[in-house]
Amino acid sequence: MKLAPFIFVTGGVRSGKSSFAEKVALAKALKRNANLHYIACGRPVDDEMRGRIKLHQADREECGFSWTTWEQPNAIGNLATEFSNTDFVLLDCLTTLLNNELFREKSSWKNPHFQDDVKETIISDLECLRETCGSLILVSNEVLNEVPIDNPLVFTYTRLLGQLHQSIVKNCTSAILVEAGIPFSMKGSLPSV
Repeated sequence: MKLAPFIFVTGGVRSGKSSFAEKVALAKALKRNANLHYIACGRPVDDEMRGRIKLHQADREECGFSWTTWEQPNAIGNLATEFSNTDFVLLDCLTTLLNNELFREKSSWKNPHFQDDVKETIISDLECLRETCGSLILVSNEVLNEVPIDNPLVFTYTRLLGQLHQSIVKNCTSAILVEAGIPFSMKGSLPSV
């Protein structure tokens, strides 16, 4: 089975990565007269997150194109049957998805087998989405350049995120790093917006 093109967009917090990913999705959808879908993994757990969610919603509303938004904090593979090869799917973001999957059971994050299951579930779910949609854009955060913190929880999280990034970049069509709103190609061509 042919997998959909897969674009990985990463960058630091507030780097402009989500805005760039939305512009890429919009440009591609307009070019092909395709449907736009947004998988939102964030949960409105505090004022900052509620504000960020509202900002992203406003950005999508202002673009003048109709997005179908799916609030899916985990188990993203369950959405695969909702898409067809004419749909462009933007998933925002991997770091939040990993957090939601890793902490869905309070103390399980310490179990290495559970950690492996979480990582494999995310990779498998992304492949399910690629099998059904026309194009997949995945946003993530670069938190791996930070000074290592002597905390088992933070170490486990950053290790898993790093492993996911490596696996995803190996299998994606293109990988883009956004710094201060400027996209840089790490793999493949830089999509036009």
